Amino acid sequence: MRLLLVEDDAALSRRLKSDLTAAGYAVDVADNGIDGEFMGDEEPYDGIILDLGLPGRPGLEVLRNWRSRGNAVPVVVLTARDAWHERVDGLKAGADDYLGKPFHVEELLARLAAVLRRRHGRADEQISCAGLVLDEDRQTVTTAAGESFDLTGTEFRLLRYFMLHPGQVLSKTRLTEHVYEGDADRDSNVIEVYVNRLRQKFGKALIETRRGQGYIFGDNGR
Repeated sequence: MRLLLVEDDAALSRRLKSDLTAAGYAVDVADNGIDGEFMGDEEPYDGIILDLGLPGRPGLEVLRNWRSRGNAVPVVVLTARDAWHERVDGLKAGADDYLGKPFHVEELLARLAAVLRRRHGRADEQISCAGLVLDEDRQTVTTAAGESFDLTGTEFRLLRYFMLHPGQVLSKTRLTEHVYEGDADRDSNVIEVYVNRLRQKFGKALIETRRGQGYIFGDNGR
């Protein structure tokens, strides 16, 4: 999954990007409200972490503008610990959750994961599909036969996206947009390499190639 972090505190932003990347997310960063609003509209993010106290344009205005244009991307807002009115205003403006500063990164990760699960209609921390069980915390996958595999960061992000969209035709472009950060090398051939790695682990039939269209995950698309 690909996230946008809109935070003007450079030190905090660096720490959060590192922690979010370690947790299996591809992360783009904006340090002001104007750039953050533009990126949130232009890129297909799976979720956004939005500070409300931003230069250029306040986070609350950014959020309202997104929602007014029909941008329903899940948003977790960051507020000052004692600014209860900001939390209320943020929720009214369309935030999916909020977190007061200072906070433990573990709580942010837990709240973000819960928001993303709700968006995909899931209740369980583990994703089960096509005979595989993906543990998001450990970034491992277990097969129906009980075999467990560790995944690299890219393998994890790609498999998670496949498992959240079973039976759908997913183009290489769409996959790269959700698996890689904005400044990463977007060579679509790299997706082929990682698809082949997943096939080697879990069987060729798991991911079907639709020539000229992309891939379908899950027992020949069923």
